[in-house]
Amino acid sequence: MGFFTKNDYKKHDGVYGEAVIETVKKLRMGRIVGTAAIALLVLILLFNSFAIIPTGCTGIRVTCGQISPVTLQAGFTWKIPFFQQIITVNNKQQDMTFGSDSAIWGETQEKVPVFFSNVTVSFSVGTEKSAWIYSNITNYTENLVSAPLVSSALKEASVTFSAEEVTNRTLIEPMAQEKLQAALNAKYGENTVYVYKVVINNMDFEDSYNEAINRRSLAQKEKEAQEIENQTAIAKAEADAKVSVTEAEAKAQQVKISAQADAEAAKIAADAEAYAIEAKAQAEAKANGELAASLTDEVLKNKYYETWDGTLPKVVTGSDGSTLIGIDGIE
Repeated sequence: MGFFTKNDYKKHDGVYGEAVIETVKKLRMGRIVGTAAIALLVLILLFNSFAIIPTGCTGIRVTCGQISPVTLQAGFTWKIPFFQQIITVNNKQQDMTFGSDSAIWGETQEKVPVFFSNVTVSFSVGTEKSAWIYSNITNYTENLVSAPLVSSALKEASVTFSAEEVTNRTLIEPMAQEKLQAALNAKYGENTVYVYKVVINNMDFEDSYNEAINRRSLAQKEKEAQEIENQTAIAKAEADAKVSVTEAEAKAQQVKISAQADAEAAKIAADAEAYAIEAKAQAEAKANGELAASLTDEVLKNKYYETWDGTLPKVVTGSDGSTLIGIDGIE
């Protein structure tokens, strides 16, 4: 049955003509609505026939509840409308914070309690394991890297260090990262979750240990201060001793120099005196020699006669030199 034309409208008049016109209008409207519905259905089918997977993510095809093991890479992909859906898995690096509500407690090698809070874990999901993770882990966005795993890793890390080392971030954070990566590998297999960094924003000991540390620190400072004071006193004493030794050595040197000077002066005086005596003796010997040379027999006789008082000797020797002749009483 076709549509009425204007000529058909003219052939009818009165009530019957108006009824036909109304029927034609309804038919036209129905056709327009049907065409629009079909176009809308086609658009809906078209938009449900593909999906776009964002960069840094992978896709998982789910067909009537069945998960495909093949991981879809980022970009455009087709799907069956209403029967398939594409689930997006975030493979970008992401952060999760643990211990913000309650601290995570561990202990050191010496069994000293230590706590960690506001621990940030940076990780990503392996692209090849996206389908497996979605299939096997309930609410994987919250439970993949769980609080129990992080807590266990921190406890294993802290017990490897002493109390002095455990709060050193350069030591505890890499160790916590290593322990957490090992735990995730053991639970999910390698290349499932990659841990890039563990940042411990707050860590400390319990109050009683901190008080003990403060007391020990104070005692250590007092000890160091006393040692410095002792070293200063020893250094001063050593310096004073060196000064005393130096002064004594200087005095001894002066005494030595003075003694040497006195000895030199005495030697010079003795040499001068000896020289004077020698000169005098030489002069006397010379004079005596000259005198002896000048004393002849005639001179001696003259000297004898000059000094003789006229008294004769009382005893004289004989010509043989042995006869003593007394001449007392000879006149």
